[in-house]
Amino acid sequence: MSVSKIALYYRFVPLSDPEAVRLWQQALASHWGLTGRIIVSPHGINGTVGGPIDAVKQYVKTTRSYGPFAGLEVKWSDGSAEDFPRLSVKVRPELVTFDAPEEITVTEDGVEDTGTHVTPEELHQLVAAKEAEGTPVVFLDGRNAVEAKIGRFKGAVVPETTTTRDFIDELESGKYDDLKDQPIVTYCTGGIRCEVLTALMRHRGFGEVYQLDGGIATYGDAYGDSGLWEGSLAVFDRRMHLEFSDHAAILGRCTACGTPTHELRNCSDPSCQTLDTVCDDCAAATPDRICEDCAHHAGAHHAGASDTGATAPTMEA
Repeated sequence: MSVSKIALYYRFVPLSDPEAVRLWQQALASHWGLTGRIIVSPHGINGTVGGPIDAVKQYVKTTRSYGPFAGLEVKWSDGSAEDFPRLSVKVRPELVTFDAPEEITVTEDGVEDTGTHVTPEELHQLVAAKEAEGTPVVFLDGRNAVEAKIGRFKGAVVPETTTTRDFIDELESGKYDDLKDQPIVTYCTGGIRCEVLTALMRHRGFGEVYQLDGGIATYGDAYGDSGLWEGSLAVFDRRMHLEFSDHAAILGRCTACGTPTHELRNCSDPSCQTLDTVCDDCAAATPDRICEDCAHHAGAHHAGASDTGATAPTMEA
């Protein structure tokens, strides 16, 4: 039986013809029978693909044969093509949608003004050194807030974000101005969001900014649940989450009953992308569960229909 793997990667590098790269990547991944998501932009490439390990390795080897992607770093995790519904290859203005493409400059060396990279080992050294100086490191979660519900670094600051588009407003809100003179380590799943987030932070006056090189995935490979990380890592494929050991803490709480859970589930409205923590029992009991926003909109629509004597349509799962 063939062993399957998932490859996660990104590379910030200027691309003069993203559409040509998209067509090539679509053909390449299709040729090897891979599924997943690949984003191409003028700033580079970002992908998560799954399939038989030999096929994924051939895909990675061929992708690296293209000059701008020669330095592509890949993280491997367990999984397969079945973890993704299909192959999606798209061109977008940004690799991560902060809605600030004009603010980010990418050169052959990557993103300009980004935070200082620290490996998992260097992170531990930094934390110890700053504590000795009396200026403890502040961890800042660079993901969407729902991801932090099931796992995060101990004591981390978690901005109130639903999507990455919310980060600029959060940074400019004044909530975090007291952190501008403190050492801040940002982290995200694989590192890509922090490449951009740290540049945005530095542009807004945050002075000593670091980013965890390789993100939580690399840290988990190095230290599992024996370091500064707690809980599960949210991933955006059919697995929804993964653990680094068999004794991972369960940090999440079911939004319906409060039971500890690390399960993330989508709103049942197919037009909605909202995730939340919902335990197995509540998911089984309410398979047509919708998120608070959808429930609010449905209630408002129903009230409006009642006012006019019309009948509001039933929302289907």
